[in-house]
Amino acid sequence: MTERAQPAFTLSVSQNAYLFAGETEMHAVLTVTGQGLDGLTGGEAPEAAEVIAIDCSGSMHSPQTKLLAAQRATAAAIDALREGAFFAVVEGTHSARVVYPRDEELVAATTETRAAAKRAVKHLTASGGTAMGSWLRLAEQLLAGHPTAVRHVLLLTDGRNEHESPAELDAVLAECKGKFVCDARGVGDGWEPEELLRIVSALNGTADAVREETDLIEDFTVIMRAAMRKVVPELLIRIDTPPFARVRFLRQTFPTQVDLTGLDSPAGALTAVYPTGSWGEESREFHVCVDVELDGLELSEYQIAEVGLVPVRAGTERDPVPGTEKPIVAQWTENTVLSSVMDSQVAHAMNQAELGRAVMAGCEAYDAGQLEQAALQWGRAVAFASAQNNEKVLARLHRLVDVVGDPANGEVRIRTDLEQLDLKLSEVSRSHGTRGPDETSDHPVAPPQAGPNVTCAHCGHVSRADAIFCEACGKTVVATT
Repeated sequence: MTERAQPAFTLSVSQNAYLFAGETEMHAVLTVTGQGLDGLTGGEAPEAAEVIAIDCSGSMHSPQTKLLAAQRATAAAIDALREGAFFAVVEGTHSARVVYPRDEELVAATTETRAAAKRAVKHLTASGGTAMGSWLRLAEQLLAGHPTAVRHVLLLTDGRNEHESPAELDAVLAECKGKFVCDARGVGDGWEPEELLRIVSALNGTADAVREETDLIEDFTVIMRAAMRKVVPELLIRIDTPPFARVRFLRQTFPTQVDLTGLDSPAGALTAVYPTGSWGEESREFHVCVDVELDGLELSEYQIAEVGLVPVRAGTERDPVPGTEKPIVAQWTENTVLSSVMDSQVAHAMNQAELGRAVMAGCEAYDAGQLEQAALQWGRAVAFASAQNNEKVLARLHRLVDVVGDPANGEVRIRTDLEQLDLKLSEVSRSHGTRGPDETSDHPVAPPQAGPNVTCAHCGHVSRADAIFCEACGKTVVATT
């Protein structure tokens, strides 16, 4: 990459710094933005490696148009590969097989290889079962030969993962974690939303489905073009905490909702590093919750965490992005006015989580024949989605219910013509988030300053020159003289 194309990231933190005396959890929203990363071509662009895994199980013949739609969509995705990107196509059944190229290694995209791949895809037939873990394992093996590339998998299925256990799939996902990003799509009405969401939660991707088989072509094209615009293979969110604090969870909330909790790789006793997948010119939001042990703490202001961004290129971590080290602070107070203020970004993140729970609760109640409870939960979901301007979730909820009056009131009637596919589309749509309000409440951070490191007057720990809070005890640094 040329100098002008070096990855540039910014990080902002939005939170209410005040907690009422005795409270032990602090919530904050992190907004991460990648800049100057779009439109790279030729020698400027990093290597791209792509695997398209297509369900070819027996159910893809029912109806026959389903396999034909998958073949056409795969051809469109192949056309959307940028010149020189390495790729392969995998046939997925109860096992996995490379259908192009003949050798089990990726090949560079050219006019000739694209045409050959599309010819191979035309000969796909439907038979056998479904074991998505085997498809992902083969994809990982193919991508392993390109460790420094931006690696991506596009997976399509029409059915349940019936030929391997949930534990077997989870084991494969653990092996693949951090090695590539996977976007998963469903077609037809036999796929399981929870399985797609489990896959993409582990592999930093998106899950969705199409209502009409013919919509696959546009969907695959959009996915592939987005994948080809990624230029940073991995970005890590690093969170350091003092001895009295721990990260409870970190969740991506926009553009899609992905729980990163459990994906962290501890870099030290007080440090956690979370992979967020590959990046291009984009902005994402993350909801973090930090638990604090109050024993021995005074009613004062503390830094309870420091967040930073670490890009990964050429297979190794680089130095943290300068200027992205931001504190999460907490100040305990007995002033109920200060402590009761809810930061707007945090409120938005919490409401998005409630939206997802309401959609799922409604689907579960409907499946159990509890129609009154289903209407109640879907009404709550309509109210949340309306308040958040989540048009995608609203559109799918409208296929489940008719809204009575103002959507904010949450009064709905279940439609008599809803189909099983409507339920599944609504379930998987709960992973789609919306951007929070355009305002942040960053705790003021002094610009980096040259000079000697500072020694904390409270505990004697030596912190860097620009530190506002002690890296050990979390208190405001008061340098010793």
